[in-house]
Amino acid sequence: MGFPGTWMTESESVVYRVVPKCACSTIGQILYYSDHGRFYEGDIHDSTSGLHKWAQEESQPVITASVKAHRAYAFTCVRNPYQRILSSFFDKIAGIQRNGKRYRGKLVPMLMQKYGVDVGSPDNGFDFDQIASFRRFLLFARDTIRFRRPMDPDIHWSAIAGHVGTFVANGGRYDAVVFTERFEDGMRRVLEAVETPVRVDLADVPRFNESEGHGPKRAHPVEAYFDDLSMHLVREMYHRDFRLFGYDIDDPSNRMPKGEVDMDELHARLAD
Repeated sequence: MGFPGTWMTESESVVYRVVPKCACSTIGQILYYSDHGRFYEGDIHDSTSGLHKWAQEESQPVITASVKAHRAYAFTCVRNPYQRILSSFFDKIAGIQRNGKRYRGKLVPMLMQKYGVDVGSPDNGFDFDQIASFRRFLLFARDTIRFRRPMDPDIHWSAIAGHVGTFVANGGRYDAVVFTERFEDGMRRVLEAVETPVRVDLADVPRFNESEGHGPKRAHPVEAYFDDLSMHLVREMYHRDFRLFGYDIDDPSNRMPKGEVDMDELHARLAD
């Protein structure tokens, strides 16, 4: 199976396991800058050179050799499951993508027909009941994760544990887990632990949010979107993420992790 979703600098200074909706655009740009002294022009996910990526066939043996021998510092980045699923909804379901179209073509029309999801449109200023539509989307996300119907779960709302677990299952070991909620502190520790061709000053790094400005703004605090039923669905989908990374499963308004990740415990649980 190898190491899907894994990126590595060309200098082999650092290996990163991508988790969608967890600051991956910004992290990718930091890694690119650390080798080349400039940011990639465009969405870093579209780059085909300047970074080793598992999706690039020629990069696979290089990544495999480095990860298996643990030659490079390896890390990933995680996010509060309540925040992540809500972000996925506004970006991938309610938002318009960079190509000017809806995500995955017929996905949104199917959600409208089968789940009653309404996401408005640019023509009406994305005027819709955000809370009701998000809760209906949660039912759909749960169905994809638990029953793989009406489709397999999308990478943007499949569990974080599933993403990061493949790295461990295939022979990798993480040196660090960065919390999106403590991003600068976490990335600073990563950069201090490695030697890169170009020094990165995090204070000068912009946030690369490729989806921003292409859809509706969130109109309510996070906790307003989660009633008892929707919290139950989130627990059903992401109970392992809450446990592994120390987020508060009972309070959607508390976005911060409770403490640092015990790396030995993380690897033991991911290896199960």
